[in-house]
Amino acid sequence: MNDRYSRQILFPPVGEKGQHALAESHVLIVGAGALGTASAEGLVRSGIGTLTIVDRDYVEFSNLQRQQLYTEHDANAHVPKAAAAKKRLEQINHEVTIHALIEDAGAELLRPLFQRADIVIDATDNFETRMVMNDLSLETKTPWIYGACVSSQGMYMTILPDKTPCLSCVFTAMPVGGLTCDTAGIISPAVQMVSAYQQTEALKYLTGHEEQIERKFVTFDLWQSTSFKMDLSRTKEKTCPTCGTARTYPYLHDQRKKSTVLCGRDTVQIVSKDLAKLSFQHIKERLSSICEVEVNDFLIHVRYENYRMVCFKGGRALIHGTNDEKEANSLLARLLGI
Repeated sequence: MNDRYSRQILFPPVGEKGQHALAESHVLIVGAGALGTASAEGLVRSGIGTLTIVDRDYVEFSNLQRQQLYTEHDANAHVPKAAAAKKRLEQINHEVTIHALIEDAGAELLRPLFQRADIVIDATDNFETRMVMNDLSLETKTPWIYGACVSSQGMYMTILPDKTPCLSCVFTAMPVGGLTCDTAGIISPAVQMVSAYQQTEALKYLTGHEEQIERKFVTFDLWQSTSFKMDLSRTKEKTCPTCGTARTYPYLHDQRKKSTVLCGRDTVQIVSKDLAKLSFQHIKERLSSICEVEVNDFLIHVRYENYRMVCFKGGRALIHGTNDEKEANSLLARLLGI
């Protein structure tokens, strides 16, 4: 190993053996927002072999306060987060193989990624995706690390398939509502704390120290200087549909909705086969006759009345300015005739 990792190798639990193990490892991070960028940078600097990042969104100025891989240029150009993260991470450590997917993280996309990864880090902003990840974790026997933060608070939990309770044991029903970064705000140190725990748990597992992994549900509030660990050993249920004796993996059978309201964003995501059939050039020409269009290699961005619409390759669009799915679909029909 070269001098790049010398200080990490001096840490006895890692050492030469652990560093070699990291170089052979593959980490999947679902989400390239605040938690995702922090964990991605830390793990790339640590010398993991391969990193795959999945994210459906693009960089905006409101992200720059806490999403550490992005720049004002990325926000001005509406660069997809996964693409911007890949470019920056390759500048940090060219030895790491980095795959970036500008996609919605559904079960069909994630299943082969889980099968190839050694461990998965949750950096999403919604429980629907987390429950899909939880089911995939048990189905593929791939460990994953749940993490969330809002305001000055954070939490994390490591799920080891068949060894610890899963997320469905803790949350027997999918949580709805609640605070989000867009409604309650967030301070960057809360992000860094959750990410630090997630990175450390990943390093423990990848270097062969599974016995050191935290088996409790950890929460904290940095502003109030409080923390709490919840013993989950009794929450593991034989009747759990994900990790119990009669597993059905319920969240893997849901069909992906055509439209979804994004958490706390006043934004609707639309996935449409009809939109996928249209070429970028056709979309650009049609929208240019109606409003001003901004285009980069990944997306088309327009402003129309009180809305903003972003069209990605592959038949996906984000409608900003509404959380009404019918209204969003109506706007798409008005602008593109689909």
